Amino acid sequence: MVDLFTSVVQEYDCTIIQGARTAAQQAENVRNGVSKTLDSKHVTSAAFPLVRAVDVAPYPVVWPTAEMTRAQYAHAVGRFYHFGCFVQLRARAMGIALRWGADWDGDKDFFEQTFDDLPHFELVG
Repeated sequence: MVDLFTSVVQEYDCTIIQGARTAAQQAENVRNGVSKTLDSKHVTSAAFPLVRAVDVAPYPVVWPTAEMTRAQYAHAVGRFYHFGCFVQLRARAMGIALRWGADWDGDKDFFEQTFDDLPHFELVG
């Protein structure tokens, strides 16, 4: 993940929102509805001491909100999709198997999503 995002930031300005989490932080995220599983690759342990997932956003971070006009909302969401595709292509070029929170099953069908996590990237496996 470090190598990937070190490479990405050379061409696409971005910010790491969060990498490693404790099990307690992950449980709080599930309670708050911002995560769906306790079995997150953000959580590190003795078995997996390295972060296997990060939340990263294009910089400057502009979160899509209900208060935005339709055009503003579309542009804010579009930036995340543009960035996500850039990251996926860079990962592929580097031989890194990556899953993105906008397309959990990797089939490029964004309309079947039940939980969009646009800043989320995780190693496959």
